[in-house]
Amino acid sequence: MPSPDLVGLDARHISAWFGEHKVLQDVSLHMRAGEVTALIGPSGCGKSTFLRILNRMHELIPSASLAGEVLLAGEDLYARDRRLTEARRQVGMVFQKPNPFPTMSIYDNVLAGLKLTGLKASRDTKDDLVEECLSKAGLWKEVRDRLRSPGGALSGGQQQRLCIARSLAIKPKVLLMDEPCSALDPTSTRRIEQTIRELVDEVTIVIVTHNMQQAARVSDRCAFFLAEAGTPGGIVEHGLTDAMFSRPQDQRTSDYVNGRFG
Repeated sequence: MPSPDLVGLDARHISAWFGEHKVLQDVSLHMRAGEVTALIGPSGCGKSTFLRILNRMHELIPSASLAGEVLLAGEDLYARDRRLTEARRQVGMVFQKPNPFPTMSIYDNVLAGLKLTGLKASRDTKDDLVEECLSKAGLWKEVRDRLRSPGGALSGGQQQRLCIARSLAIKPKVLLMDEPCSALDPTSTRRIEQTIRELVDEVTIVIVTHNMQQAARVSDRCAFFLAEAGTPGGIVEHGLTDAMFSRPQDQRTSDYVNGRFG
């Protein structure tokens, strides 16, 4: 059963710039609690920029700016009194390329976020948390006998699942994933897709993917982004995944999901 603590994420009238270059135009999207929302569309249409805006990573780029609101459970993540560390704790991120701390042990990798966010825990609590998060990420049985080994010694697919476990350890409300399987083999991809479907009972997930089969397999809803003829990116259409793939309302959506461009 889905957790009663699940919350959704609302982006309202988001526009974004890098310097003078506008990359997103008036994007609004409701990402429902306890669902997987897939952001699809060709390269360069603003999907990853939009994803990074959802947990304030857009701010890391000096020339970046934006307009609009991102609401988590009705509260604006960009409010002036909202601490950046708190926003990042509540909205976690898993990147395209696995990025464990290579010389840090598997055990310490899982707990790394606790130090960064100032959360304190006893040794027993940490032990339980490591097992819980590695189990949720589908990695516990593979690494439980070598928790003190370096995280960088794991395979690519295992490293990505370790990064998922690390993200889960700080108990986010939403988990963002930027093409989490693009660098992985089919077996690792299948394991991570299975993990995504299991996690959605307790955390809202937003995933960027260029793999239409993956979007169809893991997501409940899709949003199709497109930037045409030098214009900023925007959402052409969004809705239930089954409907987006079987009976899209816009011809451009149909052309994209059926591989006619992109």
